[in-house]
Amino acid sequence: MKYDLVIIGGGPAGLSAANAAWEDGCRSICIVERDRELGGILNQCIHNGFGLHYFKEELTGPEYAGRFIEMLKSTDVEVRIDTMVLEITEQKEVHVISAANGYEVLEAGAVVLAMGCRERTRGAIAIPGTRPAGVFTAGTAQRYLNIEGYMVGKKVVILGSGDIGLIMARRMTLEGAEVLACVEVMPYSGGLTRNIVQCLNDFNIPLYLSHTITDIRGKDRVEQVEVAEVGPDRRPIPGTEMTFDCDTVLLSVGLIPENELSRSAGITMDPRTNGPVVYENMETSIPGVFACGNVLHVHDLVDFVTAEAAKAGKAAASLAGTVSEEGPVLELKNGPVVGYTVPQQVHMHADFKVLEVFFRVRAVLGACHIYVRDEEGNQIATFSRERVAPGEMETIKIPKVLLAKAKGAVTVSVEEDQEESKE
Repeated sequence: MKYDLVIIGGGPAGLSAANAAWEDGCRSICIVERDRELGGILNQCIHNGFGLHYFKEELTGPEYAGRFIEMLKSTDVEVRIDTMVLEITEQKEVHVISAANGYEVLEAGAVVLAMGCRERTRGAIAIPGTRPAGVFTAGTAQRYLNIEGYMVGKKVVILGSGDIGLIMARRMTLEGAEVLACVEVMPYSGGLTRNIVQCLNDFNIPLYLSHTITDIRGKDRVEQVEVAEVGPDRRPIPGTEMTFDCDTVLLSVGLIPENELSRSAGITMDPRTNGPVVYENMETSIPGVFACGNVLHVHDLVDFVTAEAAKAGKAAASLAGTVSEEGPVLELKNGPVVGYTVPQQVHMHADFKVLEVFFRVRAVLGACHIYVRDEEGNQIATFSRERVAPGEMETIKIPKVLLAKAKGAVTVSVEEDQEESKE
């Protein structure tokens, strides 16, 4: 089968990319989704808070996904559900398998990677202790509760303060469970401020910062967990141990972009994001292959996923790739406090007026400024912020005319205002 565009993943990124490509005139599009239905992770996110930026109204996850699924129904985009992608080649051949059609090779003019991300597990963070039942990642517990209809536990301790963990603290409480504590190894929360307020504070659930689980105890089912304070080196401090009697541990300890397919295809990866290196139009190092959403870097708001994916879909629709073209390429780097930038590279001869740059910071800062400088230290642009935090993604828009003045690579850094730091 031949298509002008094959989109891998039918979640919010894939749906947005498909709709944008269709609106841009692409008429041969196929979405490949491994789950039973479109919507991705949004289907199990039954809480509200979605769509405030994109639709200017508050929606639940299924409602947000439903909007895009309805848009898709007015197109002739082909959808293959219950279909697993096994391999992508540099020639943009997508190898898939399904119960309905067996093994197939889809030939694509362009490919959009929208596979999303997965959760870190207990094995990834090596918590000591026994191996009883009752230890779940927060997303797994969310699916069991919201889609499958299973209550995963009654007395819960949550490790990590990522957004899914915070939301599950509230969800478990509403279902009658007792959430004893939310434990975070860092001195700050990894989730949105609004989720800390609405999911922990409103339900009087304690948040222990600079703490971690040092032992899980139980034979058949979790019976106890030991929690200890950690020092600046993140090592447990002897004598600070607390014991919680519980039957369930939920892990909200980070998300990893789902990039096994990207790596096997030979796409250049960024160790800072664990996602592909992309240009300003979301194109990867392989011409005609684009990446967007959580497979590129972990987002906090689905509205940002939607906008980013629309950019990738539009570029893929017109094969607006410029990787193979000659011309100056500007590299973006991260400076102090900044963890990464997306995009990482910019074709200065490409047709754009403003470059939108996404990044995350590594520390909580009060009043500060974001500086964009070139290799010679010349200040290209500056932006002010009242506060920045690792749990909330930042974005800046840099006019192309300013980038054109840069000499060498451009670095994005964040510096706290002197008045604030003195206080």
